[in-house]
Amino acid sequence: MSGSRCELLRWQFEFTWSLFEYHLERLEPEDFLWEPSANCWTVRRDAEGVWEPDWAESEPDPVPVPTIAWVSWHIGWWWSVTIDHARGRVPRERSEVRWPGDGESAVAWLRGLREEWLAVLGRLGDADLDAAAAFPWPEESGHTAAQMVAWVNAELMKNVTEIGQLRLLRAAGPR
Repeated sequence: MSGSRCELLRWQFEFTWSLFEYHLERLEPEDFLWEPSANCWTVRRDAEGVWEPDWAESEPDPVPVPTIAWVSWHIGWWWSVTIDHARGRVPRERSEVRWPGDGESAVAWLRGLREEWLAVLGRLGDADLDAAAAFPWPEESGHTAAQMVAWVNAELMKNVTEIGQLRLLRAAGPR
């Protein structure tokens, strides 16, 4: 690697994604809505059949354990909004980002977001990384596009770990 910041951030993203693919390839349809505890956040169909995520404006205590479906929706939400910001589009509201409704569609959705993100990364040069980024922080925070890209990598890594752990726990079965 030449030492370019863009190359390093892209390498980190691709490395994280390869870890994600390990789990995505092994997920079973039943894994997505498996509830690992009684205190759980998931996605549920509303009266019109639309999948709605459990949500609270302030984090509950204790924090509910999410399902894989909820975590995959969460990834889709923050990543869609990040891509909107990076492309100069009006960002979608959380309520506008919908879980697709089944595991296969969710995996396809996430892989599609990966392709969109790679297109964003492909347009960035090292000088672009120093530009101000207003997401996921307030505009006046002084954060840069490099920090936004690093945040995506960190957030994805965290969510990949959550999905992997949930998949492994379900596969292991009850004690």
